Amino acid sequence: MKIGIITISQDGQHIAKKICRHFEKAVILKWPDNISLEKFVGEIFNTFDGIIFIMSLGIVVRVIASCIKNKHTDPAIVVVDRKARFSISALSGHEGGANKLTISVANIIGAEPVITTASESKKNIIIGLGCRREIKKQEIKQAVNYGLSAINETLKSVRYISTVDVKSDEEGLKQACIEMDIPLRIVSADIIKIFKGKYKKSEIVQKNLGIWGVSEPCAMLTAKNPQLILQKTKVGKVTIAIAKERFQ
Repeated sequence: MKIGIITISQDGQHIAKKICRHFEKAVILKWPDNISLEKFVGEIFNTFDGIIFIMSLGIVVRVIASCIKNKHTDPAIVVVDRKARFSISALSGHEGGANKLTISVANIIGAEPVITTASESKKNIIIGLGCRREIKKQEIKQAVNYGLSAINETLKSVRYISTVDVKSDEEGLKQACIEMDIPLRIVSADIIKIFKGKYKKSEIVQKNLGIWGVSEPCAMLTAKNPQLILQKTKVGKVTIAIAKERFQ
């Protein structure tokens, strides 16, 4: 995916560089002083598969308005605020891949992903997951299916699989998520360390990772208004817990 990153602030430059390092085909675009931002965006709009704007959503809406043509051809548009609090899918969520790009960016900068497409909003199951090193994708899939069967749910109800940052490079986990078409969310170990919610604690996890748990805190930290409906469960080399988002 060819990605362009545009920012208009010094804070944004720092965020842009952090994002750029994680994508093979990403560039930080310099906005020339002699033309308006709207004109500049119009010139580059269709030369990228995705554009990440690090600025306010309002500015982005105004500068892309005249460029929007068709959801099947418009690039994925993601907006990040200058404090890196939110990563927002703003255009071409499904067809253009903005939803997936939004989650990738959120994982990189530790932001909250904001996705409002109807099909995603209806999903309310979050799977927290821990695993051994060099786990195989099939072991992940078996554990996920086992957990979902235990609560009488299916893959269609799963919004995210969530794990701790030290597990984010596990190829088996990443491949399993791709094949199941479930986004992978990454939770910082530092956030888990200060999490005050109740969960089963493990001396082994504390010794190996410096935190007291993975699956339960990851599920609860990723879900909104969570209810833990499957406590930490070991399935071979995988540990899972499942939280359900309660909408009010």
